[in-house]
Amino acid sequence: MTTSHVILGDGIAGSSAAETIRETDPDADVTVITEEGEALYNRILIKEFAKGKLPEAPVSIHEPGWYDDRDIDLELNTHVTGVDTADKVVHTYDSGTYGYDKLLIATGGTPIQLPVENADAEGIHHFWTFQDAREIREHAAEAETGIVIGAGLLGIDLAAICGAQGVDAKYLMRGNRWWRYALSSDGAEIIHDALENIGVEPVFESGLDYFEVDDSGHVSGVVDTNGVTHETDFVGIAVGLDYNTEFLEGTPIDVEDGVLVDQHMQTNVEDIYAAGDITEYYDVILEDRTQNGAWGSAKEQGVVAGTNMATDDTTKEFRYVPSYSITHFDFPFLSFGHPTIGDSDAERKYSESEWRRLTFKNGKLVGGVLIGDLSQQSTFKKIIRQERPVADQKEKLLEKDVDLDALAPSAIE
Repeated sequence: MTTSHVILGDGIAGSSAAETIRETDPDADVTVITEEGEALYNRILIKEFAKGKLPEAPVSIHEPGWYDDRDIDLELNTHVTGVDTADKVVHTYDSGTYGYDKLLIATGGTPIQLPVENADAEGIHHFWTFQDAREIREHAAEAETGIVIGAGLLGIDLAAICGAQGVDAKYLMRGNRWWRYALSSDGAEIIHDALENIGVEPVFESGLDYFEVDDSGHVSGVVDTNGVTHETDFVGIAVGLDYNTEFLEGTPIDVEDGVLVDQHMQTNVEDIYAAGDITEYYDVILEDRTQNGAWGSAKEQGVVAGTNMATDDTTKEFRYVPSYSITHFDFPFLSFGHPTIGDSDAERKYSESEWRRLTFKNGKLVGGVLIGDLSQQSTFKKIIRQERPVADQKEKLLEKDVDLDALAPSAIE
């Protein structure tokens, strides 16, 4: 009998799962449902598009013909309202129902809306979709002043967009440095200097109180938590995601910070899987639950989920070291693994634009950040995958070039 697979979400996780299912089971029925009005695009490249550095064409990955060629049904502009796990049916707002044998939840998230006065004013942007990037690009090209809120990996994209578009911008940060959970003052200083070099002023110990608007309802100012008013006609906000799980309310599917899955991307309900940044997955390397929405991680989760959905032997596990890069400055930047956790760390500054920080948990390397020199990233990822107990060899790991043979043997070698 033909197996019916329904995939909710056409991001890289959902699309990779669909492709994997089709390659594994040529006779399966595969349906991909998405709220968006366009097929898969590259979330990594939309920031370059918003900066005015790329046209639209390179950002798109799949045209509708890609799905037709693989006999995959793509349902655009379709809002899922609920899932009946007993009858195995997906309900939508105005597009009917979809029965399934296997279901993948890859619906991602929606940018958090700050609960402050005038948060819905015109000129305030959240950066997540291709359509968001179009609106940001158009507005930033004509804006004179800007404010960016959110001292993380998406916030700095908005800051870089302002810099590239010639917007005189300030970057408000609640703490004393950018991405304070992963960078020390030495590492963050390199980023702060780079922001200033592109025309963006970091403002520390400064959060958002409320927005001011003009008579037309357009944002005209940001009042920070120190009572300072910053005049502006462009605002970019990136303070995290609300995961799209509302339609799972009332189902037996376990949801906490995200949809809970095991290392096979399977939920607690038989025949239902989840992948991408919506998942709170069991990391077999960390031996703990975690979340990671990086592009490569979501893609691999989709492959794992698709493989296990399309085969009777659901044993393929997600064992992956994620990474995230920033290409906005004259030097490269890369985070890998899980740099915001751990019980100890080690760092070194090699030059005005080269810095390294490593984090450890239970004696093992679990993550880090590299600025300026990325040459050792493969070595560090290998150490993480090998689960080597190396926390007592920090000086060797901080050497410019790490010699794996000089480290003590791995526990699994």
